[in-house]
Amino acid sequence: MGLIQEIDYGTPASTSEKQVTLTVDGFTVTVPEGTSIMRASMETGIAIPKLCATDMVDAFGSCRLCLVEIDGRNGTPSSCTTPVAPGMVVHTQTGRLKDIRRGVMELYISDHPLDCLTCAANGDCELQTQAGVVGLRDVRYGYEGDNHVFKKNDGAENFKWMAKDESNPYFTYDPSKCIVCSRCVRACEEVQGTFALTIEGRGFESRVSPGMHQLFIDSECVSCGACVQACPTATLSEKSVIKIGQPEHSVVTTCAYCGVGCSFKAEMRGDELVRMVPYKDGKANRGHSCVKGRFAYGYSTHKERILNPMIREKVTDPWREVSWEEALTHTANEFRRIQYQYGRTSIGGITSSRCTNEETYLVQKLIRQGFRNNNVDTCARVCHSPTGYGLGQTFGTSAGTQDFDSIEQTDMVMIIGANPTDAHPVFASRMKKRLRKGAKLIVLDPRRTDIVRSAHIEAQHHLPLKPGTNVAVVTALAHVIVTEGLFDEAFIRERCDWDEFQDWASFVALPENSPEVVGQLANVDPEEIRSAARLFATGGNGAIYYGLGVTEHSQGSTTVIAIANLAMATGNIGRPGVGVNPLRGQNNVQGSCDMGSFPHELPGYRHVSGDAVRDIYESLWGVKLDDEPGLRIPNMLDAAVDGSFKGLYVQGEDILQSDPDTKHVAAGLAAMECVVVHDLFLNETANYAHVFLPGSTFLEKDGTFTNAERRINRVRKVMAPKNGLADWEVTQKLAQAMGLAWNYQHPSEIMDEIARTTPSFAKVSYDYLEKMGSVQWPCNEQAPEGTPIMHISGFVRGKGKFIRTEYVATDERTGPRFPLLLTTGRILSQYNVGAQTRRTHNVMWHSEDRLEIHPHDAENRGLRDGDWVRLTSRSGETTLRALITDKVSPGVVYTTFHHPDTQANVITTDFSDWATNCPEYKVTAVQVGASNGPSEWQLDYDEQARNSRRIATLEAAE
Repeated sequence: MGLIQEIDYGTPASTSEKQVTLTVDGFTVTVPEGTSIMRASMETGIAIPKLCATDMVDAFGSCRLCLVEIDGRNGTPSSCTTPVAPGMVVHTQTGRLKDIRRGVMELYISDHPLDCLTCAANGDCELQTQAGVVGLRDVRYGYEGDNHVFKKNDGAENFKWMAKDESNPYFTYDPSKCIVCSRCVRACEEVQGTFALTIEGRGFESRVSPGMHQLFIDSECVSCGACVQACPTATLSEKSVIKIGQPEHSVVTTCAYCGVGCSFKAEMRGDELVRMVPYKDGKANRGHSCVKGRFAYGYSTHKERILNPMIREKVTDPWREVSWEEALTHTANEFRRIQYQYGRTSIGGITSSRCTNEETYLVQKLIRQGFRNNNVDTCARVCHSPTGYGLGQTFGTSAGTQDFDSIEQTDMVMIIGANPTDAHPVFASRMKKRLRKGAKLIVLDPRRTDIVRSAHIEAQHHLPLKPGTNVAVVTALAHVIVTEGLFDEAFIRERCDWDEFQDWASFVALPENSPEVVGQLANVDPEEIRSAARLFATGGNGAIYYGLGVTEHSQGSTTVIAIANLAMATGNIGRPGVGVNPLRGQNNVQGSCDMGSFPHELPGYRHVSGDAVRDIYESLWGVKLDDEPGLRIPNMLDAAVDGSFKGLYVQGEDILQSDPDTKHVAAGLAAMECVVVHDLFLNETANYAHVFLPGSTFLEKDGTFTNAERRINRVRKVMAPKNGLADWEVTQKLAQAMGLAWNYQHPSEIMDEIARTTPSFAKVSYDYLEKMGSVQWPCNEQAPEGTPIMHISGFVRGKGKFIRTEYVATDERTGPRFPLLLTTGRILSQYNVGAQTRRTHNVMWHSEDRLEIHPHDAENRGLRDGDWVRLTSRSGETTLRALITDKVSPGVVYTTFHHPDTQANVITTDFSDWATNCPEYKVTAVQVGASNGPSEWQLDYDEQARNSRRIATLEAAE
């Protein structure tokens, strides 16, 4: 086991289909036209010395080390900036080139500290390596005169020297070691798209500068790590490497944060994680990362992580640490008692969108085979369940249509109710790169999100619609397309039901769906709606990306259907560059749905009422399965309050913080007799738990995640579980305690069972994933290499189905008592309920939830930026600090939900999507006023939480 070394070809690959043949040092090589000499040389195995070149960014040609000689040409051109030509004869190693390279390297070293033995990059420094490659043995110039190395020159202050910047919690910037290769600047611009770095000064005065000569922490840097990864010296160094030392082996695994599903090399020293490095062969991220995946893994060793099972009789009692055997036996006995006393359907479970496919599959199997009911649900209930319903009805499958690479062929991007720069930053970087190359952008969002206007990007149209009017506005876009004859008739006649289209077209053409009527309703300029519709219909390949701002509404399913209608009407389905793409929030929320986590569906989205489907599992599991759908999460809580639901197994979810109407969730949990929380930390739901089973992190297990593009990626164990068991082992032991004869030896056996029983996973196995790297379902005999793009020759359901999308206003209305509308979302540095990211240095960027309020609304209430405010709704109230900004429209306020001391969901209501019960987080009527301190509810909650988290063994030790 050693470090995984990836080849750096120096410059990006050419996408040309035309081939060019040349000779490099006597070797013939054929490469695509437009390939650099440097890359062509590397293709033959000949590495040309380089410092400013790397294949993650475009060629720059500044370091002058990669010079070559070409027959028939004068001079020594740089190989990174010189494209190949037919018949070209290149020499990479001549006496003249050797002398030039040694001279150039000598100049670099003459203004560079020679502390190699104690440098953090020792053994991983390209400057050090290239000095050896070019044969540098002596430096004639010394440090006399101007330099950037020493704080003082001849006793006087050296104003060219700059102190090390250690302001960023994850990496340092040491200007004395900078060779001004500009790789960091270019990575920030070309890969990340933030443009936070620049080169200030000229000539010998040049240096890298974050922003306007700021500290990194004060600049626009988003800490994605692209600059650190690009740096060829120790100028930018991870603090973890400085502290631990260079890693000695690495394992490729998959990030456990958002639904992008980035691949990383977990670089280790022994069983200690040194750093996470984005994997260039990762097909979701292509070698890029964000602050969470790159750096925010410290929660795995945080002091608050619980490593021993615990039980208690009442939630007012302190926790008592016990053995695994006692905890699991106690849980099994309690579940059996409850079912005997209250009936078979009195218990259920919630699967985790942060756990692996295999672990999720086992939880739903435990509930169906062991509990003998279908009372299983997942966090997708409160996020993307309308996606499953809407796309299932229109296209026939419950997932996005494209792979992430598809964005590179998109001409027209429409973003609806999503904030990709914060919630899906790695994909957002790829999207911004395409936009900088000329693709057009339309954004439908109540807020002016960062992607509306940022460095070198500005949306052609931003429709700041009133929260709750999604259906009306998307239907108005369709109205323009239909009434102006901009629909794709050939596509519709071939791929869809023409009669259904005509019925839908007659509906959207009604005057009440016109931009003039809808614009007044949604507070959007009708001409903006018309112009946006025309641009989308005529702008070439059009791709729609949407998020929770679409689904978390009382008409979430209707909006998803309206989006699908729009894509079909314009023919934007079934080829690269187009499609309907839900941006999934959690790392395996797609997988948790795939694995049968809904109460009405078995794995593969097959309804429990289907006899043939049940037969598959009944014959395999040896039990009779219930043919009636079970309870959804809201139904479980309602039934608990009513007294008929008494036991719950929750794996890796925190419903008390993440689900709406916190008081109702608390009441439901408090009414249960056995709540089992299986997680890393004593989360908010654990306040009402009777059993706590410690979980394992993604670093401590084998398995798979399925990302937002349906990509099945391997998760590989890089260290032993600190709690002793991986999550799948815990669920298996619980099943065994309940009398089930499970005997899986490895997660690969669970995946084999999934593949045997689920047609869309039929060819998936760990061996196949090792061979392919990753695959996108469906992956079976009909699609042996997976399916990057869905619905190419026809829809899964046969003909695409157009469905009328009648706008029905939400029952949540503003009025004199509650005149503002609250909508919620996420921020870059934090993730979901914050249980992981709050236990990392990411709190430096977002240590509290803030309430964004428009200056006009703030002035009317006498509020200033930073004031404590009371946020009140019909459901409850909380306090937090105000952030005055014009990102939100007048009449709209916005906050995040990452911090439990704010508990934003005490404000949200129990209104939900008509089809799926997905909560209406995005529309809550509220009032905002000045506050002198925490609300009474916050004080009571804090006291209850502190009492609930007492651990008897710790108190005794003190």
